[in-house]
Amino acid sequence: MSVNNQNKTVESRNEVLWRIYVVMFVMLLGCFIIILRIGTLQIIEGPELREQADRMHIRKRPVKAARGNILADDGKSLLATSLPYYQLNWDLTIPNQDSFVFYLDTISTLLSSFIDEDLTANALRDKLIRARESKDKFFLIRKNVSYNELQQVKTYPIFNSGNKMKSGLITMEMSKRQYPFKMLANRTIGYNRVLEGQKNDKDTLAIGLEGYWNDVLSGEEGLMWMQQLGKDIWVPVNDIANVEPKAGNDILTTINVDIQDITERSLLEALETYEAEHGCAIVMDVKTGEIKAIANIGFNKERTQYWEDFNYAVGENIEPGSVFKLASMIALLEDGHVKLDDTVNLNKGKWRFYDAVMEDAYPHGIYYTTLGDVFEMSSNVGIAKTIHKYYNGSKEQQMQFIRRLSEMVLDKPTGIDVGGERPPFIKDPNRKDWSGISALWMAIGYELEMSPLQMLTFYNAVANGGQMMKPHLVKEVRSYGDLVEKFDPVTVKKRIASKKTLDTARDLLTRVVSSTHGTAHNIYTPQYKIAGKTGTAIINWKDYQTGKESKQYRASFAGFFPADNPVYSCIVVVTNPKWGNFGGIVAAPVFRKIADYCYASSIESHSSINKEKFVYTDGTLPKLQVGNKNDLKTLLDHLNMPYADDSKSDWSVGFVENDSITLLGRSVQDDIVPNVVGMGLKDALYLLENRRLKVKVVGVGKVKSQSVKAGKSIKAVQNITLVLG
Repeated sequence: MSVNNQNKTVESRNEVLWRIYVVMFVMLLGCFIIILRIGTLQIIEGPELREQADRMHIRKRPVKAARGNILADDGKSLLATSLPYYQLNWDLTIPNQDSFVFYLDTISTLLSSFIDEDLTANALRDKLIRARESKDKFFLIRKNVSYNELQQVKTYPIFNSGNKMKSGLITMEMSKRQYPFKMLANRTIGYNRVLEGQKNDKDTLAIGLEGYWNDVLSGEEGLMWMQQLGKDIWVPVNDIANVEPKAGNDILTTINVDIQDITERSLLEALETYEAEHGCAIVMDVKTGEIKAIANIGFNKERTQYWEDFNYAVGENIEPGSVFKLASMIALLEDGHVKLDDTVNLNKGKWRFYDAVMEDAYPHGIYYTTLGDVFEMSSNVGIAKTIHKYYNGSKEQQMQFIRRLSEMVLDKPTGIDVGGERPPFIKDPNRKDWSGISALWMAIGYELEMSPLQMLTFYNAVANGGQMMKPHLVKEVRSYGDLVEKFDPVTVKKRIASKKTLDTARDLLTRVVSSTHGTAHNIYTPQYKIAGKTGTAIINWKDYQTGKESKQYRASFAGFFPADNPVYSCIVVVTNPKWGNFGGIVAAPVFRKIADYCYASSIESHSSINKEKFVYTDGTLPKLQVGNKNDLKTLLDHLNMPYADDSKSDWSVGFVENDSITLLGRSVQDDIVPNVVGMGLKDALYLLENRRLKVKVVGVGKVKSQSVKAGKSIKAVQNITLVLG
């Protein structure tokens, strides 16, 4: 091969290699650029692009269900309800240019005052023009728009097309929890809200019925197609949900609005009068355990006004003081240790037990008196000495006292259907902090703790013949008025003590109020019997004993009414009054005001006038008016009164003589004016107007006289005047 040919071959090979190198370089450069671009997209431009992509996303989003109502015991009064409200936005890219320009002045005028009273039409016009030029898809019109306001806006030009895809009107429905009775039972009704700064539904603050019954009230979320227009801004694509939300159920509570109102007002008046720190009051139905009212009032955080800041009735465990003496007396009576006429040495109201001195609430100078009087005057020394005699001689005796308290279910929570309750604290002889005086101080309501509701549940059982009922606040779950679930009264224990013991206990409680020596005689009324017990507890006993503080008191009163036929039980607790101090002075009058209202408004509190059988006479038999015989017979049958029917017409006169009632006939003919004297207005008008007479009525009551005498021909009469009286 020649040299020339070899050179040509080498040159060709070099040219090919050079071309390959160029291609490889270009490819490597391209790969480098691609990798660089990918990195730029991922790291630098990525977040913005992802956010932009998200804004274009359309996805299914959860739609909250309408929250159920909380109803008062009448099933009509709303304690809590949810009302719809709307946020209105305008996608200004949707209306066509001709419509926007044509209606711009009109809609600016209409919307300016709707958005803000100080916003002028010209100012809004300029805003809308700028927003449209910037292609604003979410121009805020207004938040918190009511349903009626929304309907009004939908009548405005452009928005009245009825089609969001033409008008661009974006309506975002929300709901607000409303409480029609404002602060009434505020803490009991409660709330369920997302904690500030949290977006997770698990981080909710649940209080009261709203919290405890949240699963029932909240319903089930639905799903709706929504488009993201911005960060955390999602708007419905259409008004049709893919999965409809299921509204929450309603709960029917036991709260009586009227009793709740008088309870709160009476408690607040006492707190203001005695400048107390806080207080609570509960009213319970004796037979069922239904809570008819529960009031909790204390100073707000700034201590500038009274507010419902905590559920003291359920969540505050306290030393109950002398109201607990009822349990001590029942234990003594049930074990057969004492009788009410047993004599007790009070030593003028002061006695030393080991290294501790116990005193009565006030100096009285009495040495010897009966155990019944000890309870009436609420002597600490008298009760403690009796307990010491029968229950403090050995550990077994101490255990027996604790067992008696347990048999009265004083050591267990009530299980009420609202959050915040804690178990009671009852000391046990096996505890390290048990001492020789523990049983004695427990007997008068110290060295143990329980909530006011737990104490009331015990008193309610005494009122109910020993049958302890579980207190409850909800009796039904409803869906659109239909019953979903019913909660019947629950018996915790059929009898907490023997009938004989409970009869004696109820008599003792009645004497506390009716006896002139009783600590609650100031609330005695001859109208009905009240049974109850005062309590005055020193809440800073240790600091007082060491001289660090002056005495601070907790005044209370627990009981039931009417004592001979209990309908309601009630407890009132007032903590740290600046003056007044004693339960009989501070708490008992609140109880009396509540009891007076309940007694006056509750038919169950009154004895039937015909409870006792007696012979009716013409002085006690009803004075029956003249009227339709069937109506008179229905009335007499309802009253269960025997009568004789001597009437052969449809209209009768009730004739009363001695101890009998006879229905006598009254003749009524079509062509003559009837005798309507003695009739009610309804019957008289029926007879006269059916005979085409024009009737003029003067006065009220039964027909006393008629201007046209009975028996006159109807043809000669057109008008008739009835005088009632």
